[in-house]
Amino acid sequence: MELHESTLDVLARFERYMAHSRGMADLSVHAYMSDVSSALDFCLGARPFDSAELTPRAFRAWVATKVREGGSRASVARYVASVRLFGRWMKREGIAQVDPTLKLRAARVDETLPQTLTVDQARSLFNYLRQQTEGGDPCAIRDWAMVEVMYSCGIRVAELTGLNLSHLNAAERTLRVLGKGDKERVVPYGKPAHDALRVWIETGRPALVTDSGEQALFLGARGGRISQRIVRGRLESACASAGVPVISPHGLRHSAATHMLEGGADLRAVQDLLGHSSLQTTQRYTHVNARRLSAIMNQAHPRA
Repeated sequence: MELHESTLDVLARFERYMAHSRGMADLSVHAYMSDVSSALDFCLGARPFDSAELTPRAFRAWVATKVREGGSRASVARYVASVRLFGRWMKREGIAQVDPTLKLRAARVDETLPQTLTVDQARSLFNYLRQQTEGGDPCAIRDWAMVEVMYSCGIRVAELTGLNLSHLNAAERTLRVLGKGDKERVVPYGKPAHDALRVWIETGRPALVTDSGEQALFLGARGGRISQRIVRGRLESACASAGVPVISPHGLRHSAATHMLEGGADLRAVQDLLGHSSLQTTQRYTHVNARRLSAIMNQAHPRA
């Protein structure tokens, strides 16, 4: 990408506007700058900046190119949002007489969110799971700990079953999680999950493990690493027995995200916690005011 110096000057002004006048986060500024730079490269190339060349047709052609390159609907929606902000800014600054992106639209992003629980329903589920451990059944203790961890951390079922003992830092109440694309992140968990994990590791896991070298945090009835299928089945069974809507692990993850955002958690922080690569994915829930990730568990999570 070789943009003319005059175009780079306009981009620099736009970047300052986003960072200072709008107070956008650094990652958001970077994403918008990348999108707008791509659009200007498509429309202008190395020619001097000329707003007259930035026509609605030119921007539509750029978006169409992104679609042909395999961009997802969510990605294309972000591209459109980026250049529309740029178009409004150009008109406001007098760089362009009209906003060339005014009628630019992205295809609607179809999202079907899974069944979720209310906070009260989640509380009923955890009360039921806790009660089932009173007889000392190691599988019941495991189920309690697994569901507490999935909800507290908002992790995927594949991330849960992939956890090893070495991924747990009980002193700091964090887990090292390997997510999609082998991306590693460290997530905090609340006191209820901490209590359940302590009981599982001290009494439940030793009763199930058959190989002293087994590294998996959560085990199946035969002592090996538990499967995703078993986790799903145990969660669904627990929901039915607790008298709450039967949800999948994915639904539990969505429940956690929804409850945290309803509690006032920062959208960007929830993105980091869930391991979403795109903020667009997290934005399916709601828009919230900014707070720090380190305060999420105590300030926003209903089971912190």
